[in-house]
Amino acid sequence: MTQTETILEVRNLHSWYGSQHVLDGVDFTVRTGEIMVVLGTSGCGKSTLLKNIIRLYTPNVGSIVLLGYEMIGLEDEEVEKVLMNVGIMYQNGALLNSLTVGENVALPLEMHTAMSLSMRREIAELKLSQVGLEGAYDKYPKELSGGMQKRAAVARAIVMDPAIIFCDEPSAGLDPVTAKGLDELLITLNKTLGMSIVVVTHELESIKRIAHRITYLHRGGVLFQGTLEEAFGSGIPELQEFFLRGTPVEK
Repeated sequence: MTQTETILEVRNLHSWYGSQHVLDGVDFTVRTGEIMVVLGTSGCGKSTLLKNIIRLYTPNVGSIVLLGYEMIGLEDEEVEKVLMNVGIMYQNGALLNSLTVGENVALPLEMHTAMSLSMRREIAELKLSQVGLEGAYDKYPKELSGGMQKRAAVARAIVMDPAIIFCDEPSAGLDPVTAKGLDELLITLNKTLGMSIVVVTHELESIKRIAHRITYLHRGGVLFQGTLEEAFGSGIPELQEFFLRGTPVEK
């Protein structure tokens, strides 16, 4: 990676659920054009961090600069404008069963643009083709396998040609072969379209395949940020345990 321009910068981020201090002063950056993997043990705040960044949750304290905009304090209308250049793939795919796969993919275009139905369909079919789902436009989600549903969710995330996409546990529930195929898709999108990608996961094989850098969360803060090679050589006990044994329960 030679690019150093920052597309996302998080500083001193705090988030509470009632009396529970989930994020406690998180600092991390994402460079333009990289795949950043956010990892850590169960309950460490990975998904909470993502939800704060995209303003599903309102941060209590801190700074989130996304695409050059300070997200904390922005009016909802301005937040929506920024998020039009952001793609999101939710953990379970979040496809609407009442719509066809193509209609699901085209939904952001219908909601945020004045495109004609024929143009929306053309773009949705292109995005489905890019994720390996040619001919799936008129199928319904229930007609697709779990892996294909995840690919359709990726197609929807990229339908507006965003600069950055966020993926929450994309390979959760998938068999190893299907998970590898999804990882390879994310790598291809990163290389061919230049998209920055932030992946929240605890899947070790996926982390090893896709990560340019990692951010390891521990007890609500960032314990480590850097490359996998740097992580393996860091000597940090929690990192060593994570990579050697999987995802132990938070101590």
